[in-house]
Amino acid sequence: MQIIRLEIILAFALAAKSWLADFAIPLAPTYNRILLMTSSLQPPVSVPRRQFRLWRFFSLFALVLLIVAAAAVGWLYTIARSPLPDLDGAIPVSGISAPVSVSRDSHGVPTIEAATLDDLFFAQGYITAQDRLFQMDLLRRAAAGELSEIVGDVALQHDRQQRILGIRATAAKGLLAATPEDREQFAAYARGVNAYIRSNRDRLPLEFRALHYSPRPWTETDSLMIAYQMVETLSTNPIAALSREQVLAKLGPELTADLYVNNSWRDHPPTAVSPALGLPPDQPASPAPRSGTPADSAAFRAPAELSAMLSPWLAPFLREQPVALGSNDWVVSGVHTVSGKPLLSNDMHLGHQMPNLWYEAHLRSADFDVAGVTLPGYPYVIVGHNRRVAWGFTNVGPAIEDAFIETFNAQRQYQTPDGWKQPDIRQEVIHVKGKPDVVINVEITRHGPIVTDLAPGETRKIALRWTLYDGIRNPFFHVDSAQNWDQFRRAFSEFDAPGQNVVYADVDGNIGYQATGKVPIRAAGDGSLPVDGSDNAHEWTSYVPFDKLPNVFNPPSGIIATANGRITPDGYPYSISVQWEAPWRTDRIYRVLGSGKKFAPSDMLALETDIYSELDRVVADKFVYAIDHAKNASQRSHQAANILRQWNGQMDANSPAPTIASKARDELRRMLLAAKLGTYPLQGGPASWTTYHWMMETVWLENVLTQQPARWLPPAYSSYDDLLASAMDEALKKAPADSNSWNWGPENSVTIQNPILGRIPVVRRWTGPGEQPQSGSGYTVKAAGRDYGPSERFTADLSNLDSSTLNTVTGQSGNFLSPYYMDQWQAWYTGYTFALPFSKSAVEDATAHRLILEPK
Repeated sequence: MQIIRLEIILAFALAAKSWLADFAIPLAPTYNRILLMTSSLQPPVSVPRRQFRLWRFFSLFALVLLIVAAAAVGWLYTIARSPLPDLDGAIPVSGISAPVSVSRDSHGVPTIEAATLDDLFFAQGYITAQDRLFQMDLLRRAAAGELSEIVGDVALQHDRQQRILGIRATAAKGLLAATPEDREQFAAYARGVNAYIRSNRDRLPLEFRALHYSPRPWTETDSLMIAYQMVETLSTNPIAALSREQVLAKLGPELTADLYVNNSWRDHPPTAVSPALGLPPDQPASPAPRSGTPADSAAFRAPAELSAMLSPWLAPFLREQPVALGSNDWVVSGVHTVSGKPLLSNDMHLGHQMPNLWYEAHLRSADFDVAGVTLPGYPYVIVGHNRRVAWGFTNVGPAIEDAFIETFNAQRQYQTPDGWKQPDIRQEVIHVKGKPDVVINVEITRHGPIVTDLAPGETRKIALRWTLYDGIRNPFFHVDSAQNWDQFRRAFSEFDAPGQNVVYADVDGNIGYQATGKVPIRAAGDGSLPVDGSDNAHEWTSYVPFDKLPNVFNPPSGIIATANGRITPDGYPYSISVQWEAPWRTDRIYRVLGSGKKFAPSDMLALETDIYSELDRVVADKFVYAIDHAKNASQRSHQAANILRQWNGQMDANSPAPTIASKARDELRRMLLAAKLGTYPLQGGPASWTTYHWMMETVWLENVLTQQPARWLPPAYSSYDDLLASAMDEALKKAPADSNSWNWGPENSVTIQNPILGRIPVVRRWTGPGEQPQSGSGYTVKAAGRDYGPSERFTADLSNLDSSTLNTVTGQSGNFLSPYYMDQWQAWYTGYTFALPFSKSAVEDATAHRLILEPK
């Protein structure tokens, strides 16, 4: 994508504005005095008249340049500011039946009050578009596979993926199946977005001008596509089944079972009796998430610069590594709090983008009164609280996609139990900016679309069976309206995907937990391996009944927490997931909440920003012991061991110990896997030891370190001590000469930048935080990676809802000159938060701007 003239002019304008303010403009009075002098005085006898005239000419020329530059800066700055929305006064709007009040607080968070629900959702669409229109358009284009139309073929592979998956076609079917109430509310939201677009065509966000296009009208299908995109983002996908198949063929069942472990002694299923928080049993199996910074998947490669900027929208569905996302949520009863009423906290870990994903809002119409985070382009509040109940989410990660191997004949028919059938064909036309259209024909079998093209190295016809294709319902209006546990569960019984762990609290002091989502029951198998599609041996027969999904109400412990780990207790009759997240975060949360302390809301924030890594502390101890006992450990390894010996397990940005532990662990993983899987391509698939990725892979690694089985010791080493010492030596090859300066922050930095304006060298200093060092890791409660982390931090205080807190990553606005564009960044980055006013009096006291939408 080329940088067009507007971007260059804008860069010049901002640079010139700064220069004029700092230097040029203060000189203008001097030039005025010079002109006055030269108009009235004769040149000194010693100065030739011609030289004097040149001096006067250049003075006049410099002044003219200053005037022109000042005018240009003023004009261009006005253009840059023109997308900023009106926050005060009244705006006449067609499409509402009565005035709607919009009160914004000092962080730009709106409280929208309307006489009717139709007006409320209309206004939600309008107000969200005021702040996030370009992001909304990018989200729907990313879901539909229409990015190439505006950015060129850098996004073509992503668009091919989305067209093959059929997100737009599936959303269109979902709209037809929606209830009349849902369609009415989606339509009201769309009317609000379109009212804003129509009245602001001449002052669209700069990104539209930079890319030379204007947004088309919003539709109800667009809102559904954004929801479906979230399902896609949070799905585990079937690439793990294909990889596991290759590993099984190479290693056999015993070693494969070691690698694909799916439980741990650290697990805390919410419905099980809380385990004693002590030492591991005789056969330990320790857990954790994937390694620090996820590598790029081979399933999609795009030119580096723009691809990196668009990474939140270009993530491959059939990715090799587990998605580097997660979340924490927990709730404690009044027994554990200072107030005697529950506290509920939630921070959802998602990919970073600029502006941040969530948009805070408070929606109020009569008894419908709910506040929290909303998804731009989609009505309702997704996570938050109403007058009586609060809730939060983490991803379950259920096995809801299966890879069916279809058998095709020469006539391009596929085999079924009833004979050969012709697949349906869906033609997709991808418009590519500056290039001819790309036409693809998607084959669709009884199981779903053929997705072989999305799995590099795969030659078989792989059909994707996915719960999304069975249709998903929209429960959020009823979730936002729920007044008690029974109504809350009834609402979530219609939440089909993405499957979520939902924690609950209410003002009466009750707490609860409910797993949600459609989880298939299979005739055979569990979704962990690809299966034959020509018969019915592995068909989905039904879904796990909602009442049978794990749930608990007012557990005796008074503590419920989930962090994507295993939620099914021993003996649970159904298979929900074959790949839980490792429970390092879950275990840490339970240990802190079970400490016996009485908690206040500030303690919840402290836990959300906790950077202790039990995984790395355990691994560090193993390396220290091994280096102390190895035969030929190097001097540098001994120095590194001494650093680790004194470490407290905090993944602090200014400490070298986290870097040493993490890098040594990565090298150990590589050496163990390479000894078994080799460094050459596996038959029929991608390469070697890099094939293995598993959410609980550190459970396998801790098992190896703890049990030291002979079957995993590489032949080149006589003991595990020597192996670990060698792994440390390999890690230290990447270290500076002084290992004490190998600080963690730069190794685990976070980068957040505007995908379009962030490409302009001068402007980018105003359009995002850029790259910043950070504490934490993928294994700490504060989950922190290069391109993902907490997307919001929320705590609901059920003793006083006005004491609840919420902050997002950067801010409310998507317009980079808005005061609300990055005003929340320092809070997110350094670990403080903001009050979320809720009562009428608190909202009134917090109001900084008031806008009235008036019927036109």
